Amino acid sequence: MNHYSPISEISFDQNRLPTDLFIGGTWRPGGSGARIDVIDPSTGKPIAAVADASVEDALDAVSAASEAMPAWAATPPRQRSEILRRCFELMMDRQTMLAELISLENGKSLSDAKGEVAYAAEFFRWFAEEAVRLNGELYHAPSDANRIIVQYQPIGVSVLVTPWNFPAAMATRKIAPALAAGCTVVLKPATETPLTAYALAEIYREAGVPDGVVNVYTTSKSGATVSAMLHDPRVRKLSFTGSTEVGRKLLREAADTVVSCSMELGGNAPFVVFDDADIEAALDGAMIAKMRNGGEACTAANRFYVQRGVHQAFADGLAARMASLKVGKGYLASTQCGPLINPDAVERIGGLVDDAVERGATALTGGKAQPGEGFYFAPTVLSQVDGSARIMNEEIFGPVAPIAIFDSEDEAVRMANATEYGLMAYVYTTDLGRGLRVSERIEAGMIGLNRGLVSDPAAPFGGVKQSGLGREGSHHGIREFTEAKYIAASW
Repeated sequence: MNHYSPISEISFDQNRLPTDLFIGGTWRPGGSGARIDVIDPSTGKPIAAVADASVEDALDAVSAASEAMPAWAATPPRQRSEILRRCFELMMDRQTMLAELISLENGKSLSDAKGEVAYAAEFFRWFAEEAVRLNGELYHAPSDANRIIVQYQPIGVSVLVTPWNFPAAMATRKIAPALAAGCTVVLKPATETPLTAYALAEIYREAGVPDGVVNVYTTSKSGATVSAMLHDPRVRKLSFTGSTEVGRKLLREAADTVVSCSMELGGNAPFVVFDDADIEAALDGAMIAKMRNGGEACTAANRFYVQRGVHQAFADGLAARMASLKVGKGYLASTQCGPLINPDAVERIGGLVDDAVERGATALTGGKAQPGEGFYFAPTVLSQVDGSARIMNEEIFGPVAPIAIFDSEDEAVRMANATEYGLMAYVYTTDLGRGLRVSERIEAGMIGLNRGLVSDPAAPFGGVKQSGLGREGSHHGIREFTEAKYIAASW
């Protein structure tokens, strides 16, 4: 349990938060006895200390998941479905508490955090319905030599590695389909935001998830613990959300034992605005696409390409809206833009902005870190940004919108595709034919056509190129945690 001074703006008892490892249905300290401080990015001060797992602890979690696997896989789909539905209901019953907790350890605005809880919970409702619809196939071989029977069976013990930016949703987006398919899991959340993962573990237990089916551990030795699990023959699945750089390393590790991998990696989303776009609608969408979670999202609009005829109107409008945002502690109701996750993020984004300005960009608003306690960077709009600037070629992960000009449709597509990433893209135009044509030409797994928000548990989430492998959500998501078994039969 936590023993730090409580924060008055938070309504729940912060000293009752679970902070130990959750393995085999029990809470226990890490084998080393060491703890990891969790920092409130709004103040820069510690709010809790969680257990620091060793390699042995991680392998104990694998053992717990392996022991629970046969019984959970044999549990009737309807029973698994009802447990998942109960997880959804409990999360929504505690939406305010969970949102405050997310804001406390992550820094995002309370309104964003409430939205995340609703989104995260929806994965349990969606996959509660998918659990009873994991249908097989039966058909004749073309030669008529035999029947082809296909069953979808749980793939096995699954290791889930999640980031800090959506501490609830990135976990439930993996846990829900895994459990629906009949798999057991070991979750390693980011050490920046572990409290949400542990709070959710208590909810899973209350909802009826059996001991060992979901295990959660935090560690300062991420590389060593994940590597040990990937080299354990009992582990058959890795689902990772994080940077492309780390994803490449994990793919190399997983190759040693041929572990199935789902990878949701980095993004560099273009936001394309044509001359015929509804500018007010485009500005509305831009604020959602850029500023959801303060820009700390892989789906965030990263590069703004605006056709010359509307460039000035769009740039001025976006600058006005960004300048008006209320920046403050994430858990205050008045806050519209909270802090970044840590001081390194502030320094990195400051370097990206400085590089763009040195290359000729103009800061229409913001452009600097904000002084005082906490890790804040002012909402920023840069115009006339050169394509060679680092900010147009690296994932920003913060409240900065760089804008460049284009003239033709072909040029817009070329600029949008000039990246190794291909997760998300946004297109604004009132010409439906152009919108669909451009959407087909842009190399991305997801397109927001005249929409600034695309994520939905019922839709396949994922990217192309170096933005990832596989899909999460929709009926595709549960298939990621299954193996197709073919049975040849004649009768």
